[in-house]
Amino acid sequence: MRRLFKKGERVRSKIDGRVMEVLKYIKQNVVEVMTFDIESKEVRKKQVKEDKLSRAA
Repeated sequence: MRRLFKKGERVRSKIDGRVMEVLKYIKQNVVEVMTFDIESKEVRKKQVKEDKLSRAA
């Protein structure tokens, strides 16, 4: 299984442009990421396909 990102690495979503942190790999191409919502001031976790992410600058 190829893994493009490591745990704790900052990535950018190609969908909405948010910067997220990689928590863990769920399946082969599915990554669990964590993002911070500024408006509600809470941390959100979601699962995103690996091809929808790129490395953050």
